[in-house]
Amino acid sequence: MGDAIKGRGSTGYLPGRYEVSISQPIDDGWHDGRAENDEEIVEPLPRTQVREERARSIISRNQSPDIPFSQSVNPYRGCEHGCSYCFARPSHAYLNLSPGLDFETKLSAKVNAAEQLRRELAKPGYKVSPIALGINTDAYQPIERKWRITRQLLEVLAETRHPVSLITKNALIERDLDLLAPMARQQLVRVFFSVTSLDNRLAAKLEPRASAPHSRIRAIRRLHEQGVPVGVMVAPVIPWVNDHELEAVLQAARDAGADSAGYVLLRLPWEVAPLFRDWLQTHVPDRAEHVLSTVKQMRGGREYDAAFGKRMRGEGAYAELLARRFALALKRCGYPQRDRHAGLDCSRFVPPRPPSPQAELF
Repeated sequence: MGDAIKGRGSTGYLPGRYEVSISQPIDDGWHDGRAENDEEIVEPLPRTQVREERARSIISRNQSPDIPFSQSVNPYRGCEHGCSYCFARPSHAYLNLSPGLDFETKLSAKVNAAEQLRRELAKPGYKVSPIALGINTDAYQPIERKWRITRQLLEVLAETRHPVSLITKNALIERDLDLLAPMARQQLVRVFFSVTSLDNRLAAKLEPRASAPHSRIRAIRRLHEQGVPVGVMVAPVIPWVNDHELEAVLQAARDAGADSAGYVLLRLPWEVAPLFRDWLQTHVPDRAEHVLSTVKQMRGGREYDAAFGKRMRGEGAYAELLARRFALALKRCGYPQRDRHAGLDCSRFVPPRPPSPQAELF
């Protein structure tokens, strides 16, 4: 699609699969790429744009056997981290936006998220189960520093004593330790950090606006010291790109206080496949074909297999070797032998009062 763009994971505006028309620049011969002063024209870097959105509902539910939660809340659409491999990129196609650059530059902030969450938790038929906060896109992506929607959601969950889990690539989560630490003492929260690589240069190419690897490891230590249960996810594992770091990431996280760990194999659904092929050709062209060949070996000859039980771990010799390496590393690093999502207490929940103009009169 194009050359690498500083601070972005995509190199262009890949059309979504629902686009009815596609525009393409064509040289008509009138412009030779130079300005009047004979200097090359430099295209401006794409800037992040955030629009306000009022959500009609906020809790999403699923019945997938591959993930350990049935409820999730996403405060934003799109993600400024710009991870080149993000499985959520295709969701921007539903908005008639590009899963490429639009996904990381044209974002939506659900400004009424906390208000809507309070309303849904107050429903008489609501059944408590842990809410995963920020799954489709990172709840602590850079725009959270200004919009603070994730913090507002945490304030509602803390007030109602509702259990929550978070997964993030951003050390910004340390800002909310004043909420997380008291919730942890009531067994209401678990935090996971996604650490793809310990190599700063590689991480800057894979996930350009996420916190640097050493910042995430430091944040693990800080949360652990404050009593917040914290784990690490090596996600995704990419053959011949970061797979050799699996044991090193697990050891670094364990040394910092992580008490649980997991991993997810690279997933390439829908528009993610061409976007990641382009990333490989841009950043590691010498290994691009080898990476994709290995991925296909684990996906039944295809770039992606969405079947439950296979999409997260793959199958075949390479996938089995990866699983054995992970199990041995857990034992060698001294991770506790328990479910990494266990321990959240659903019995403390206190439903919020339904919003009412006369609520404060009684």
